Amino acid sequence: MIKYIDLFAGIGGIRLGTVNALEKMGIRAKCVLSSEIDEKACETYELNFNERPKGDVKKITNIEPFDFLLAGFPCQPFSYAGKKRGFGDTRGTLFFEIERILEKYRPQAFLLENVRGLCTHDHGRTFETIMLKLHDLGYGTAELILNSSDFGVPQNRVRLYILGIYGATPAMHIVTNLGATDSHKYKSNYQQLSIFDNSEKKRCNVGEILETDVPTKYYCSPEFTEQLHSVMGDDLSKLHGYRLIDYRGGQSLHSWELGRKGRCTPPEINFMNLLIQNRRRHNFGTQQDGKKLTLEQIRTFYKDDDILTVITSLREKGYLKEENGKYNPVCGNMSFEVFKFLDPDSISITLTSSDANRLGVVQNNIPRRITPRECARLQGFPDAFIVNPIDSFAYKQFGNSVSVPVIEAVVYDFLQNNIGVLGWSENYSKVVNA
Repeated sequence: MIKYIDLFAGIGGIRLGTVNALEKMGIRAKCVLSSEIDEKACETYELNFNERPKGDVKKITNIEPFDFLLAGFPCQPFSYAGKKRGFGDTRGTLFFEIERILEKYRPQAFLLENVRGLCTHDHGRTFETIMLKLHDLGYGTAELILNSSDFGVPQNRVRLYILGIYGATPAMHIVTNLGATDSHKYKSNYQQLSIFDNSEKKRCNVGEILETDVPTKYYCSPEFTEQLHSVMGDDLSKLHGYRLIDYRGGQSLHSWELGRKGRCTPPEINFMNLLIQNRRRHNFGTQQDGKKLTLEQIRTFYKDDDILTVITSLREKGYLKEENGKYNPVCGNMSFEVFKFLDPDSISITLTSSDANRLGVVQNNIPRRITPRECARLQGFPDAFIVNPIDSFAYKQFGNSVSVPVIEAVVYDFLQNNIGVLGWSENYSKVVNA
């Protein structure tokens, strides 16, 4: 039996995927420590694993000897620490706690998960610092960047996975693959062979994880639903894949089209849409979300004679503001009950803790928010997994979690290719503890 610890455990997604992989390999395992600082996440963890994680990892000083360290650690910026103490110092960051535990206990292997941005943070110096520390501790490493949509999870979620073995370099069959760059590409032309068995893998789309009997509390309000109908007509399935956002064009709906602050006339809608489309033109500036434009600049693309009347009306309604003779949209993105309607025939955008509760879908011509259980399914959690009974906490927890099938596939591949080096088996009892 191998022993493992689960740090920055969240609701236990890494543990769940790891245990699944170990069981497939016929390896018995025991968790000897779990640690998570968020009390609500601890509640969900306890509901599912019958143990309450310990709190702050910084206060954990004594751990039973173990073989495998699991950690989905937060990515804290530590360029400031580097500037103060010299490049290569991780003190003051949460990675330092992983480093401290690895140095003290020397487990045989580890799995770390983080956002892809860790690789490029501080011009790559953060990632380089982490890897140098791991290598200095005697661990060989393998790094993968993977997209959850390649593993039967209907979500475009790209994450970094770092695997390590003490005294050896891990061999891996799975290789870095960013997958489809967006849901449209996935839907139109993306085909992927199974990473599990080299046979063609069944695609998993959002429509396959939707619940069929959804409580009305998740339905959009009658007012918002009517506003959607006013733009899209009777068939709201046209909303599949639409984003509700005020500072982007493309396949988007805007507050002025929906009349969120008051009905707009066709010329007013046309004015606002042209403003959104043109204010990021390079000759007006290079700001990511567009530049405030003067009346003269606006006249280059809105050429109707009613321009002053339209501007006055839009300012009065609150869609447009003027500062020092320059005009800019007043964005009301947080006023939308749903900010993105998922396409049932494609994959979801990346779940996040802050707005998973405002992802939506149109089902049976009814616009609604996705449910916490559907969020769980978007992360590959089985339906047997107990969701936090308070919706706001459940949305946040699944937005923060890992995709369970990706963890399972990565750990299973790791075990298959390194079992001889690790020496783990069903009857394994030796704990490497240098």
